[in-house]
Amino acid sequence: MKYKITLIPGDGTGPEITRAMRKCADATGIKIEWGVVEAGSGVIEKYKTPLPRSVIESIKKTKVAIKGPITTPVGSGFRSVNVALRQELDLFACVRPCKFYEGVRSSYQNVDLVVIRENTEDLYAGVEFEAGSREVKSIVELAQKSLKKRIREGSAISIKPISDHGSRRIVDFAFRYAKANKRKKVTAVHKANIMKHTDGLFLKVAREVAKKYPEIEFEDRIVDNMCMQLVQKPELYDCLVLPNLYGDIVSDLCAGLVGGLGVAPGANIGDKVAVFEPTHGSAPKYKGKNLVNPTAIILSAVLMLRHIGEAKAADRLELAVAGVLREGKYVTYDLKKDRDDPSAVGTSEMADAIIEKLRSDGR
Repeated sequence: MKYKITLIPGDGTGPEITRAMRKCADATGIKIEWGVVEAGSGVIEKYKTPLPRSVIESIKKTKVAIKGPITTPVGSGFRSVNVALRQELDLFACVRPCKFYEGVRSSYQNVDLVVIRENTEDLYAGVEFEAGSREVKSIVELAQKSLKKRIREGSAISIKPISDHGSRRIVDFAFRYAKANKRKKVTAVHKANIMKHTDGLFLKVAREVAKKYPEIEFEDRIVDNMCMQLVQKPELYDCLVLPNLYGDIVSDLCAGLVGGLGVAPGANIGDKVAVFEPTHGSAPKYKGKNLVNPTAIILSAVLMLRHIGEAKAADRLELAVAGVLREGKYVTYDLKKDRDDPSAVGTSEMADAIIEKLRSDGR
């Protein structure tokens, strides 16, 4: 069987790590017809947008996509392509496994967490108003009149929407994921002690959904306490389910437990389509230098293979990645004990080592 999969190389170092991923995915023997489409800062002049309509149409057609990182300007410029994709395609569940692999530098051992982040609501929904705008003035007046709350002059304002529907489907997804992957516990993370109506709704819904899954342990944690707990004793946690902003922050924290974003894969999943991507950014200063670690996007391909039902190929590829990391010989500079180690290899060469391991273990 041949699978049609959309491939978005991205920008910065995206094209070179997606090439490495593609070689590894093809080496599993799974037949894939890659539909390559362009997005990101490099195509704005050509298409007048960083997210051409052809990208959305391709993903809707193939139902599965994998992408390299795309640069998001800080404070100005176009809004995140990643956020736009999630909202346009209703990719409501962001799944970020954080698993320790032997050979990766970390202060922790045996960490195996999954962060499940709501992807479409919360402060990332993009409901923002510029300081001094007519909308801000109306909101300030409403807050003063209805709540007797004073908002400081000169403020910009973001609105944080959290719905029953959005909360219910992400928590239900987390429990179904836990059940399907033989996970034992789901922890809902929130700030309901302060944000009683938004995070309070998320927590209320989580408790209701948990009753449908008595075989899975359920608990909740306040987000700041959760961060401390993860640093102190990550072994106590399994699946975490969080609103959008907390999920973004906590997933990076969990990646730090296992060696950093360079080994952190990700999946964005909706009812109809799924898009897989590494958690890290585009690192444009390393563009074209064949230096960056391809592990995260190759592990994202592992998630993709499992999603399309090719679990054996996914397991083989993950074992090959784990073997190369464990041996520590053919790895990029950031995976060496000394980042100046002259024996470090490039992006492409690390992918070749993973392919060799994949083939030798399959003999």
